[in-house]
Amino acid sequence: MRVPRRALTTVCALILAIALTALAPPASAATVNYVALGDSYSSGLGAGSYDSASGSCQRSNNAYPKLWANANSPASFRFVACSGATTTSVMNDQLGALGSGTTLVTITVGGNDAGFAKVMETCVLGSDSTCLNAVNTAKTFMQNQLPGRLDTLYRAIRSRAPSARVVVLDYPRLYKIVNVCVGLSNTKRTALNGAADLLDSVIASAAGRANFTLSGVRDEFMGHELCSGHDWLNAVTIPINHSYHPTALGQRSGYYAALNSVL
Repeated sequence: MRVPRRALTTVCALILAIALTALAPPASAATVNYVALGDSYSSGLGAGSYDSASGSCQRSNNAYPKLWANANSPASFRFVACSGATTTSVMNDQLGALGSGTTLVTITVGGNDAGFAKVMETCVLGSDSTCLNAVNTAKTFMQNQLPGRLDTLYRAIRSRAPSARVVVLDYPRLYKIVNVCVGLSNTKRTALNGAADLLDSVIASAAGRANFTLSGVRDEFMGHELCSGHDWLNAVTIPINHSYHPTALGQRSGYYAALNSVL
């Protein structure tokens, strides 16, 4: 049976339109103006493939904000997260990227305020008692001072980006507690996990007060902590500041997956 040329042309046009629609990014993504704030867990320290233009901020092409932007092609993308950032430095150095047109913000911050890098260095080099003292000092700070710092920062984010959806991501537990694993004692590992749990709890409460979306990453990282045999975190390594940060796989299968779970 012969198909009329006009009908065949119409069918071909319809097939082409369907194909182009399938290949195009979601319509919603085309209207998203995305700003990625935060510390080294957002910048992608430890995940390799760093943008040389980012200098000491060490923003990685494997970091979860970059992965989301690459996959979704937002209308605009500002990646200003920086290794070593605290709530204060985010306030001073990163919020200029926000504006009334910002529609999506992601952030991880709080660990550096509590001096977590110094705590982990103390636990790697010191005794069990020295480690526990450092952890307890950090936990006291988390309980007494960090909530106010997060509240101040979150209010500033909302003020500068009044229409944005703000997604707060937290931190993974560092260790799976097992009988045999080279390195730190289980006393130290348990203490560090407890500090990470408290930090995440403080962040969750602050995100709730701000009416921001929380996306916890502990579920994604469960079974992929250090000592799990399937680690998504860098162990103590050189350069030392990469230690305890997500690998490229941790960024993709941990943080990026957690972000996608709420978006």
